[in-house]
Amino acid sequence: MNKYQILLEYVGTKYVGWQSQKNGRSIQNTVQLYLSKLLKKKITIYGAGRTDSGVHAIEQSAHFYYKEKLTNIPKLIKSLNFFLNKKEISILIIKKKNINFHARHSAKERTYNYLIRNSISQSVINMKREWHLIKNLDVGIMKKGAKKFLGTHDFSTYRSSSCDATNPIKTIKKFTIKKNKTLISIDIVSKSFLKSQVRSMVGCLKYLGEKKWTLKKFEKVLKSKNRKLCAPLAPPHGLYLKKVIY
Repeated sequence: MNKYQILLEYVGTKYVGWQSQKNGRSIQNTVQLYLSKLLKKKITIYGAGRTDSGVHAIEQSAHFYYKEKLTNIPKLIKSLNFFLNKKEISILIIKKKNINFHARHSAKERTYNYLIRNSISQSVINMKREWHLIKNLDVGIMKKGAKKFLGTHDFSTYRSSSCDATNPIKTIKKFTIKKNKTLISIDIVSKSFLKSQVRSMVGCLKYLGEKKWTLKKFEKVLKSKNRKLCAPLAPPHGLYLKKVIY
């Protein structure tokens, strides 16, 4: 049995998320469908992260098993993309991996990126790719808030009620906020995240940047471990799974 890793990019707008679900189209099911057709065998792919409905990926990672050795991977990628590109999915790389490799469990780091357009005018080109906010955000105070997330904490405040993780304690390795003209880009790095954690943290930073919260209130919410005190979720269309490191 051979194991192969897939790196793929997708626009999540029209999907219910990465994982197969009964209530709509998923990225996982869509890729499996065409991979199975082309390889003439039922294929199941296992992803590194379960991106939610509407969330995009710059480089999602997944793996699948195949009994035979793939002899012409470039041709397979071209054939897959012939079908998948029309559905806003692109296969970037397929490569053979050690049998012990696991797209999810072998991951050492995951980087998520969140984009905010902070201007009076919305970008019609990127309106489904970023969060448009008219009210001016204080990026300086947002950076101070981001530093509070660094390190190991109980992130229960930012955890979805439907999260099935056994432990709410996570370690944030990096949390950077950069602004270029009207575009604010937020990168967050951790080995793993709770469900809705990134969007919850960004939502709280938005409250801080708008001066709805003081830095003291922001820190109090973090330490509270109380989901009810969390700011509203940032919308999914500004979020990207950027990179998975092994």
